[in-house]
Amino acid sequence: MAIQSLFIANRGEIAVRIIRAARALGIRTVQAVSAADGDMLAARLADAVVPVGPAHASKSYLNKEAMVRAAVESGCDAVHPGYGFLSENADFAAMVEAAGLIFVGPAPETIRRMGDKAQARREAEAAGVPTVPGTDGVVSDLAAAQAEAERIGWPVMIKAAAGGGGRGIRVARDAAELATLFPQASGEARAAFGDGGLYLERFIARARHVEVQVLGDGVRAIHLYERECSLQRRRQKVWEEAPAACLTPDQREALCASAVRLAERVGYRGAGTLEYLFDGETGEFFFIEMNTRIQVEHPVTEMVTGIDLVQQMIRICGGETLALAQEDIRLDGHAIEVRICAEDPDADFRPSPGTITALAVPEGDGLRFDTMLFAGYQVPPFYDSLLGKLIVHAPTRAAAIAALAGALEGLKVEGLPTTTPLHSALAADPEVQAGTVHTRWLEGWLEGRAAGASSPSASPVVPSPA
Repeated sequence: MAIQSLFIANRGEIAVRIIRAARALGIRTVQAVSAADGDMLAARLADAVVPVGPAHASKSYLNKEAMVRAAVESGCDAVHPGYGFLSENADFAAMVEAAGLIFVGPAPETIRRMGDKAQARREAEAAGVPTVPGTDGVVSDLAAAQAEAERIGWPVMIKAAAGGGGRGIRVARDAAELATLFPQASGEARAAFGDGGLYLERFIARARHVEVQVLGDGVRAIHLYERECSLQRRRQKVWEEAPAACLTPDQREALCASAVRLAERVGYRGAGTLEYLFDGETGEFFFIEMNTRIQVEHPVTEMVTGIDLVQQMIRICGGETLALAQEDIRLDGHAIEVRICAEDPDADFRPSPGTITALAVPEGDGLRFDTMLFAGYQVPPFYDSLLGKLIVHAPTRAAAIAALAGALEGLKVEGLPTTTPLHSALAADPEVQAGTVHTRWLEGWLEGRAAGASSPSASPVVPSPA
């Protein structure tokens, strides 16, 4: 049945985005709010608001029982988890469905299946999708890891099987380093995810991070082309764009086709993203993981395809079959998104919550600012520092970078430090303009700026992202 009333189990800019998509579909919205979020923009825009707990996320937005109870009591028939928080929690999805509600996302078993990186790797291999050479699942102990590393070839990446976000990852260049780093990575993974299981894979020195957006209805899937997210700091994306300028047409076709095969194999429902490492030296791409949710960077795909991904996932999870065919999807120009965060780039990106004293947003064709901000809003200190996403669209990549530079100049978020100056400097950098960056380039660039160095490309090679 079609969704009539949607409970939003999230906050911030993604909650605003979901409300606007639901409103366009004529769907009533109910916004979950913590004690710190009663005055946020999503609470002002929703048709109704339901308190779900104290300010700290562990007692509100991460409280599965409170979220499901609030959704049921609000009279909603569906729950949208957004991104982050409980969006990829298979137990939460199962609880939503057990309560008789629709989970706007994939089935719980799909989340569980693809959330375990070792299992996701096996699914990819079964679908004929290239994976980074590595172990077949979790390695049992250090001795097994040493033997596998010799087989794979040094250096190797040690990665947590049960999580992401850069936790539980190390690079070992020889047996001695592996002996030291293996127990460290296992302990970090256990603390972060409750599971210390590790696997190994080949280390790609100058990897590009490329991901494919898919939509599926549980039977059939399509792709909406790819995004590149290689500009990262501490394995967190900073700048995203579509399409990926590093791919040839043949590489793009092969990459996107592989993503569709895997999505159909696992019966994927809703909007999801398959992430890959691309080796620019060899032209190879390797599947690394699947994000079973809407991505922060989904607007760049919307800008180059004209497809509203949030509306599509609401329709599909509400019972509609996928209305789009692959031939309906066309690439139009180039889009770039930068994340505007309440952080001070000149103070090692220290979080900077506070009051927005003034806000000016640039307007014009090809400009979009997805945000939760308004003048007078008090940015709370309890959550992620993301304030909004500035997105530009132009006929070419060069034109998009120029448009971004102009839009950043026109964006005024006053009252606290933000990452806007960082993005202005990146837009002016010759290597960014040339599209020659890789996943660890930005950290070297930042180190070079801090030290007054003239050559950011001289940075040491360090691990690729999870």
